[in-house]
Parts: sequence; C-alpha cells; structure tokens
Amino acid sequence: MIDHTGISVQNFDTAKAFYDKAFAPLGASLLMMVPPEHTGGVKVGGYGRERPVFWLHEAESGPGRHYAFTARSRAEVDAFHAAAIAAGGRDNGGPGPRPHYHPDYYAAFAFDPDGNNIEAVCHAPT
Repeated sequence: MIDHTGISVQNFDTAKAFYDKAFAPLGASLLMMVPPEHTGGVKVGGYGRERPVFWLHEAESGPGRHYAFTARSRAEVDAFHAAAIAAGGRDNGGPGPRPHYHPDYYAAFAFDPDGNNIEAVCHAPT
C-alpha cells in the first residue's frame, strides 16, 4: 500500500552526504532532484534502486513526514482527496497529473490533522 515516503531535513547537503553513503551498500542512490520551479526553490530529492521511494525535503522547521499510498486508478486518487478533505484534512494539492515526476504520475495531497503530508498516487497510463 505504501508507494513512497519522505522526511524533512534542515540541511539538505548534509543529509544527502549521509544518505549517499548509508544507502550505497543497499544498492540505492539519489535518482531524482525535483526541479526547483516545482518546489518553491527548496531542495527535494528521491532515493531508490529503480525509482525514487525515499525522499528528502529541505525544511527550516522541525521534522515533517510524507507518506504516499498507491491508488489503483485516478478515480481512487480523486476519491481519496475528497474523503481526506471531508474528514478534516487540509488541501495540499488537488488531484491532477504531476508530469515532472513521470508522464503517468497522477496524485493528490492533503495534510492530516497533525500536519503530515499524505498523498494518493496512481502510476497507470491514462
């Protein structure tokens, strides 16, 4: 059910140096940096073997968590977002394509009541 996850780090370059070394024995490496025009200028990078599954997100304040859950269809992504908002979550990006990740990436984001960023994502082509 978990598609990928991530953490906030206060110093991206220090965290990157740590994870570069720690993940090397596992065969994982930094596979993607999200273009700054999609992140508001903060550094966001994803580690994995075949695709990014563990993300670092530069943030000035304390720890934050990101959890993405696999949806089987775009309709499930839409329904997830509506249900999360109806349950008291705060919108953090409505349903839609995110081609800066890959051409078939379709996702929606919400903050849960504790401020964790949760996401539903469908990787299936349209």
